[in-house]
Amino acid sequence: MKLHDLIERSYQAFLEQATNARVILLHPRSRYRSVLVAKLINDPSIRVFYYAMGPDDINVNSFLSGITHDLANQHPTFGRHINILPESDYSNFDLLLQTFSRDLAEISDEPFILILDEYDRSDSADDVQMFVERLINYMPANSRLVINSRTLPRLPWVSLIAQRRAVLLEDDHLITHDFYNIADGKNKLEVYALGPGYVLMDNHQIDTWEGHLPRLLFFFALDRPIITRSEICQAFWPELDTDQAVNVFHVTKRRLHKALDMDVLVHDGGYYRVNPDLAIHYDVMDFVGALMDGRDDENPTRIAAWQRAIDIYRGPFLQGHSDPWILERRKDFQAGYLEALTEMAKVRLAEDRPEHALGLFQRALAEDSTHDGLHREIMRLYTQLGRRSEAASHFQKFTEELKRSGQEPSAETQALYQEIMS
Repeated sequence: MKLHDLIERSYQAFLEQATNARVILLHPRSRYRSVLVAKLINDPSIRVFYYAMGPDDINVNSFLSGITHDLANQHPTFGRHINILPESDYSNFDLLLQTFSRDLAEISDEPFILILDEYDRSDSADDVQMFVERLINYMPANSRLVINSRTLPRLPWVSLIAQRRAVLLEDDHLITHDFYNIADGKNKLEVYALGPGYVLMDNHQIDTWEGHLPRLLFFFALDRPIITRSEICQAFWPELDTDQAVNVFHVTKRRLHKALDMDVLVHDGGYYRVNPDLAIHYDVMDFVGALMDGRDDENPTRIAAWQRAIDIYRGPFLQGHSDPWILERRKDFQAGYLEALTEMAKVRLAEDRPEHALGLFQRALAEDSTHDGLHREIMRLYTQLGRRSEAASHFQKFTEELKRSGQEPSAETQALYQEIMS
């Protein structure tokens, strides 16, 4: 196939993915990353804003100064909110995100793409990585973020993919499995985080952790392609000063290595990563891979993929723990599980198996009882099955549950109840 055709295929694959995902990473293995960026910039049918990360982007202040300056050259009024923030407010991350996203929201009423090129220049800047990660949740609905990097960025790609916010694109195809390339080593481990969380070596469960911290440190290291010591300390010991946190980290790391009788975390170029000599079978990777297979409309086994995702999900991520980073990931993977249950329920409805669909919706509701749409689906199915009194009772119980937290059902759910009752 000619080079022009290969590039065109990659471009069409990108356009297709950009309709769904909030973030598209042009994977470092992609041969046509730079050509694709150039093609995007020169496509008159797409509104594109471009920023190339530079050597000065060593912290979030420098990054915001640089990107605001460059985007103002592409849209004259950009930065009118972020530029008037006093310097003292730059320590308030939430305010920075809200203000910057407000500028983004005013950049265009039409769909647009923001490209962050040469993103690997910010690899060492923890606060820039954190800002971009959280910006994903603040970006306006009509925007897409494209990241072009020579290294796999330090973002939690697996959880972003689980909640349908990101895709990893390698030329003309999606990366759907083994997102961090952790399955190629020679020492085999089985790691299960969906549920209470445990590790098997040679079919035997590891139980020599000397506390829960070494085990959780291992799961934290699997969350991203690479991590820094400061990220670890901030996640585990934010109340300690730097020296104390570093000391506790080294003790925890030694216990982790002792539990598995090898160096689990290796230090490389200022970063920590899971030892590449480990071949890790990780249920979270399998779960997200199954979600990707289920989302592929052209996959002839997509129904089996949805069922596989449901079967893999044995419980909430690291059930029983309540660290902030765990709760955040738990919510992300829960979103994927609810998606799988909902899609399988739709399949059963199409097969005229409403009772089975009802059971799937009820399982989803047991995972997230506040999900308004799930309550409506259950009420509709009760009505369809001739069980109108159960639909009414379900609505009343949901209403009482919301009242306890000072809320009420959405207007759409109340309208459905009135329709059922009439």
